[in-house]
Amino acid sequence: MRVLLVEDEPDLGAAIKRTLTQQKYLIDWVVDGNDAWAYLENSWTQYTLAIFDWMMPGISGLELCKRLRYHKNPLPVLMLTAKDSMEDKVAGLDAGADDYLVKPFGMAELLARLRALQRRSPQFQPQELTVGKLTLDYGNNIVVSQNAGGNKQEISLTNKEFQLLEYFMKHPNQIITTEQIRNQLWEVSAEPISNVVAAQIRLLRRKLVNSGCENIIETLHGMGYRLNLTDESK
Repeated sequence: MRVLLVEDEPDLGAAIKRTLTQQKYLIDWVVDGNDAWAYLENSWTQYTLAIFDWMMPGISGLELCKRLRYHKNPLPVLMLTAKDSMEDKVAGLDAGADDYLVKPFGMAELLARLRALQRRSPQFQPQELTVGKLTLDYGNNIVVSQNAGGNKQEISLTNKEFQLLEYFMKHPNQIITTEQIRNQLWEVSAEPISNVVAAQIRLLRRKLVNSGCENIIETLHGMGYRLNLTDESK
């Protein structure tokens, strides 16, 4: 799950990012509202949730919410602010925020509110995702493979391998470019490494092959990669 965090307080931003990263969220953290809007307009990147500070340089969190809703973007937004009057809360919710958290707050409460937003979101992620003979178990961060005889085998994945396979499973039989994978699975601000996608796919393939899932991720030279399920029924 990818989260856009917009917070200009360095200590608080770092603490939120550290906490969410530990919970297997992928975080893009920016300190300026203008940068946040640029990220939101980037069609390469798809966010699950957003956390906006109300007061910050450039565009305010309130204005970001208004812009999102004006463009019919349903992205769930948690607003962070030191403003705690009823009028301020009403203004934030009327601008399009889905929830409101007053500073200072505990990280346990932040995580609970994010989970609640996910449950209410039309993009709510189920506990499992099944495509072909593969099932992703979100609770245990594993993939389960089922062979023709009905026997199941669990495959333990690293966080990045899990995110990569999830991305393929959400786009089965579609060609996905290296750039699309890099932009969706790594932070926007991360230093680009030329072979990082190919290296990660090799590691994932190795685990899939060891479980009997051979040739399921195709390399289409000059185009990208594809999760090939055309032979699943055979």
